[in-house]
Amino acid sequence: MRATMAARGHGRRLAAALWLVVVAASAASARFVVEKNGVKVLSPRSLRGHHEASIANYGVPDYGGTLTGVVLYPQDAKLATGCDPFGAASPFKSRSGRPVVLLVDRGGCYFALKTWNAQEAGAAAVLVADIVDEPLLTMDTPEEQTPDMAFLANITAPSALISKRFGDALRLAAADSSSSSSSSSEEVVIRLDWRESMPNPDSRVEYEFWTNSNDECGARCDEQQSFVSSFRGHAQLLEKSGFAAFTPHYITWFCPEEYLQTRQCEAQCINKGRYCAPDPEQEIGAGYDGKDVVLENLRQLCVHRVASARNVSWVWWDFVVDYRVRCSMKEEKYSRQCARDVVSSLGLPVEMVEECMGDPEADADNDVLRTEQIVQVGQGSRGDVTILPTLVINNVQYRGKLESTAVLKAICAGFKESTEPPVCLTQDLETDECLNNNGGCWRDDKTNITACKDTYRGRICECPVVDGVQYQGDGYMDCKAVGPGRCAVDNGGCWKGTRDGKTFSACAGSESLSGCSCPAGFKGDGLHCEDIDECGEKLACSCPSCSCKNTWGGYDCSCGSGLLYIKVEDTCVGKSTSAMGWLATALVLSCLVGSGIVGFAFYKYRLRRYMDSEVMAIMSQYMPLDSQTTENRPLREEAVQA
Repeated sequence: MRATMAARGHGRRLAAALWLVVVAASAASARFVVEKNGVKVLSPRSLRGHHEASIANYGVPDYGGTLTGVVLYPQDAKLATGCDPFGAASPFKSRSGRPVVLLVDRGGCYFALKTWNAQEAGAAAVLVADIVDEPLLTMDTPEEQTPDMAFLANITAPSALISKRFGDALRLAAADSSSSSSSSSEEVVIRLDWRESMPNPDSRVEYEFWTNSNDECGARCDEQQSFVSSFRGHAQLLEKSGFAAFTPHYITWFCPEEYLQTRQCEAQCINKGRYCAPDPEQEIGAGYDGKDVVLENLRQLCVHRVASARNVSWVWWDFVVDYRVRCSMKEEKYSRQCARDVVSSLGLPVEMVEECMGDPEADADNDVLRTEQIVQVGQGSRGDVTILPTLVINNVQYRGKLESTAVLKAICAGFKESTEPPVCLTQDLETDECLNNNGGCWRDDKTNITACKDTYRGRICECPVVDGVQYQGDGYMDCKAVGPGRCAVDNGGCWKGTRDGKTFSACAGSESLSGCSCPAGFKGDGLHCEDIDECGEKLACSCPSCSCKNTWGGYDCSCGSGLLYIKVEDTCVGKSTSAMGWLATALVLSCLVGSGIVGFAFYKYRLRRYMDSEVMAIMSQYMPLDSQTTENRPLREEAVQA
């Protein structure tokens, strides 16, 4: 056991070392561009001027807008870094009632925690003052996120890093303004300006999203999948109307030549080490391999290419969302066949997608993935893409929380003034995604019953309830009526036929709550039934003298001249023989009836005799009969003579 654990540990260390080499090799000339916004000091007069600040990679920057607020600095030195909660009982407030822009010092904890504590204390925005003289950098969230960092998803206040020199000046002015002896001093008022943070050259926005098909990489994967699901409606509306052009991208690495024969490269790369991805479980040989991720990334790129060629580029959003739901790694459905099913359900040709993917075993470049590695390198004002997820709008990397409304604002800021689409002018957005190819969901064409349900955040595929009858299934490929009364709705989805005035059904009705079964005389799976040819299959009328005629749902059997067909015995018998049999039967019955009558008469006679004897015996006790001789007879005679 120890040897096995040691081997696994060595494998993990080797894989980690390999990927450090791979990443270092691919990012040796990486160029990271810091996106900035403007900060203008309005008061006091001594500080007036324009300054730069680097936009944080979290929170919600107000792209295309401005925020005017008062700078406050914590009076308690222990709270100057913002690493500890300020206390909700005493939120920050300005004397003029303007929003508060809280200034905190760099160091002591993560940037995001400073912003969260400030937001909880009532700050509308946060400025982090650098503590060393250096070029501005982008504040980001921690790569490894623990359960106690759940607050990251709830940060909405915009944040920015400012230089040490500018921070020192603001700190002194804010401290002077908040001192008790200077209650009449002028507030430090600044304007945060994001209007020029996003280029807006024309009436069309071009943006790209760098993502990953791996759905088990933790918080980062959850963030990008949540964004794709919630932003899908906006994205499809913009693309269908021609207001925006979207392109998905996927990061890949290559395996250095000296590692090509290692197990790590073989498990994590395709095309002989040219295109690689880290192992999802960080353990070679366990679960899925990195090459599985590369192949699915390639498939999603080809889905977009094929959809674009058919002028339905927005189907990519449906595919990615459906693949995550139907083909997750956690459920061990992350497979080629599952992906083919999703492609087919969305109306795209599976063969064209796989032709686009090419041969992953070939010792040659893949045109699609090679293009991805080229565009991964930054050009012009855009830096290299080195982290996931990354959103690039008008060739500028988006900074801030990857959230639907925030991203929509950033995209809307990329339109030339007065050319914004209606979606940018209202938040009341609702698109019926079920109108296009039924949203890729199940539908019964005969009854127009569909599993597609349109919501504000996009369509979902869920089997419906129709007239009190529940349908069950995955909502994508299959829905079946179940429960009482299911036969009343399209015959429960089962076969039903009428011919020559006769109707047969494969719906079991009250006998079963689900399923279809062909009735007697038919064969099939219940969804499709066909008549059984009892005559041709020798299932009936098999006697030599029988003549069989097949009918729909049954058969007619007859015999030749002078013969009578007996169905129970499946045989023909002579009519005379049959008549003698009936006569014999009648005689037997007559005898039985006669015997019954005689028996009944004899029984009545014996019963009458018995009753008479009993009556006479009783009467003799009171009035002796003439036929009886007793000692009292002479007395009776005398009495008569007298």
